[in-house]
Amino acid sequence: MHSPPRGPVYAIYYTVLAAVAVPVNLVAIVILSRGRCGLSRCITRYLVSMAVTDLLVILTAVILNRIPGIYFPGSFLSITPVCSLSITLIYASRDSSVWLTVAFTFDRFVAICCQKLKIKYCTEKTAAVVIGTVCALGFLKSVPWYFLHEHMYIINNVPWYCRLKGIRYTSPLWRAFDWFDRILTPCLPFVLILLLNALTVRHILAASRARRRLRAHSNGEKQSDPEMESRRKSIVLLFAISGSFILLWMTYVAQFLYERFTNNYQIQGFSDPKFILQESANMLQLLSSCTNTFIYAVTQSKFREELTNAVKYPLNLIGKLIKS
Repeated sequence: MHSPPRGPVYAIYYTVLAAVAVPVNLVAIVILSRGRCGLSRCITRYLVSMAVTDLLVILTAVILNRIPGIYFPGSFLSITPVCSLSITLIYASRDSSVWLTVAFTFDRFVAICCQKLKIKYCTEKTAAVVIGTVCALGFLKSVPWYFLHEHMYIINNVPWYCRLKGIRYTSPLWRAFDWFDRILTPCLPFVLILLLNALTVRHILAASRARRRLRAHSNGEKQSDPEMESRRKSIVLLFAISGSFILLWMTYVAQFLYERFTNNYQIQGFSDPKFILQESANMLQLLSSCTNTFIYAVTQSKFREELTNAVKYPLNLIGKLIKS
């Protein structure tokens, strides 16, 4: 990410994003962790981990990076070692969040399309191993970003601010790492999610036709199909999360491809169209870190019930205190 932008639009956007994203992710973590949403333990593990990493993205990229840069320029967060660490954590939490979405998509693909593998793979233990592995690899992969930045100024022997070292553009090794980083996040996840969802849809359509024919032969009148109803709810949740990811990351992928194939990295200020495209991509990408909770509320009736109960509880408590 580049240095934090200036201007009222960015100030308002990132302030509102932080104010909304932090509580909604905390609410999602608490409600899902209680295990009362009618979801399997395996799915719950993935959804909780995605909410945690989304929260970390907001904390590192918005609260510790964008907002201080807009409202408190020159704070201790702008000291070069702190700034470099902050950028590293941004990439680590972002990569973990993205690849957990891929892991969840793959888990649902296995559950729906691979019945034999489902018994061994779609378990709480496997989910925990996958989540731990994804997060560990995400943080390890992001370590080089710490060493790719240098100070912009030295004041009283203290290095301030961060900028990319020139070696990033001249060294074949660092250029290869940059390509590897961007392909790994988000280009490859983008392709994998589209592919897995396409295969899942094909399997569902084939299975639905087969079940309709079988039920038509065994029983003429229409009856509800509990298996298909359960599968439908799982599919709605999967496609809503995957679709949200694809839509909100699409601009980021387009900006990355444009920048790499035109080989044009120079930005002439905050009014430069390239900067506006880049920052719009970052804004949409960060917005994806607070949409999942709204998706759960729309697609999962038991999550809505738990959310309603959580909202009613303090109101009822206040009502009782007023009456007493």
